[in-house]
Amino acid sequence: MKVTALVENTSEKGLPVEHGLSLYIERNNGQKLLFDLGQGDLFAENAKRLGCPIDTVDQCIVSHGHYDHGGGLSTFLGLNQQANVYIHKDAFLPHYSLKDFGLKYIGLDTSLEHNERLMACGDHTELGNGICLFANVHGNCCNPVGNKLLFGPEKTQNDAFGHEQNLVVQEGDKTILFAGCAHTGIVNIVNKATETIGHAPTHIFAGMHLVKSGLPENEENQFISRLANELVHFNCKLFTMHCTGKPQYDKLKAIMGERIDYLSCGDSVEL
Repeated sequence: MKVTALVENTSEKGLPVEHGLSLYIERNNGQKLLFDLGQGDLFAENAKRLGCPIDTVDQCIVSHGHYDHGGGLSTFLGLNQQANVYIHKDAFLPHYSLKDFGLKYIGLDTSLEHNERLMACGDHTELGNGICLFANVHGNCCNPVGNKLLFGPEKTQNDAFGHEQNLVVQEGDKTILFAGCAHTGIVNIVNKATETIGHAPTHIFAGMHLVKSGLPENEENQFISRLANELVHFNCKLFTMHCTGKPQYDKLKAIMGERIDYLSCGDSVEL
């Protein structure tokens, strides 16, 4: 399997970037998946630069209902004429982020909700060929503190992220977990994945929403240390990106060593 970052917040290769995520996944059997779509057209522009044809993608997955993961949905539907898009049934509900000026809408374009190629998913969806999606993650282990700034579907209600779904791909003797932002907590997500498929993943690709915690530096360091030690227990290889944040990644790396690496825009990983 080869995983290429089409959209990410940073790039070591000089590609244009944005706050968002899109991963192009090429399986050993020739199947091509797209996990998330960034904010708009950039995923497609970078895909062309990197030789990743969007028109031949077989299946597309949107991890949750935020603009930086599903904003490119209209672009994808225009460029690709055959792939279904798997998205949680609650992804088009309103979602907001608390800014200095008040609440900002950060949801998806609701005019696309009833497109015939969108497949509404629930708690568990089997896509065949060793692929499944799961949602409904619960738990309180190292949940992102920055979630306190995110609201929906009501403006007075903190988002519980029932609309967040995660992807598991079985590839030979490897089990790869993909999580967009891990708003429900990456440790909780890995535990749910293990429960869902009967064994732990061998590899993880995930943003972990460690930015904008609002914690004092010493408390943030303690939180990241606790998270790193939890992740080490899983004995898997983790590639992180996007909303984890580079300073936060550096702190994780200092503890986790070779167990974790950063995937920036234009980077590819072969498993």
